[in-house]
Amino acid sequence: MTVEFWAFLFRWLHVLSGVMWIGLLWYFNFVQIPNMGKIPDEQKPAISKVIAPAALFWFRWGAMATIITGLILAALNDYLWNALALGLAGSMKGAHITAIGFGMWLGAIMWFNVWFIIWPNQKRALGLVEADADTKKKSARIAMLTSRLNTMLSIPMLFAMVSAQNPVAYG
Repeated sequence: MTVEFWAFLFRWLHVLSGVMWIGLLWYFNFVQIPNMGKIPDEQKPAISKVIAPAALFWFRWGAMATIITGLILAALNDYLWNALALGLAGSMKGAHITAIGFGMWLGAIMWFNVWFIIWPNQKRALGLVEADADTKKKSARIAMLTSRLNTMLSIPMLFAMVSAQNPVAYG
């Protein structure tokens, strides 16, 4: 097994887990949240007790798999530290290293938001952990706003990740 094989495997796993993560992020922000008001009250428990917890499971573990496979991929391709330094340090320089580093930092911020802001607040909002009505309401709003922030960050993150793989874009 060569380094190229492992790099290919981890790139595939990175893309696969990223599609899971960002796909669910966009599902929440473009489908579920905007349509919750249209769902009759008697049907809302199906979303909050069944669909949302299952989707949030895959959402947060998709985020975890994406960041882990991405870091492994960067290490296998020997650009991890140069990219994290945004191409300002080390022997590997260039716009593509800066782009991938920018995407990595945005992805890391988004991952942090998933695990340390969105998920803890969603647990309270969905009643998966004890919380009073005011705390549930505040937690739902924090989770929603942070999820929307991640949606906005996902666009430049995806652009940076894809453009870094296309050196023609940098002349």
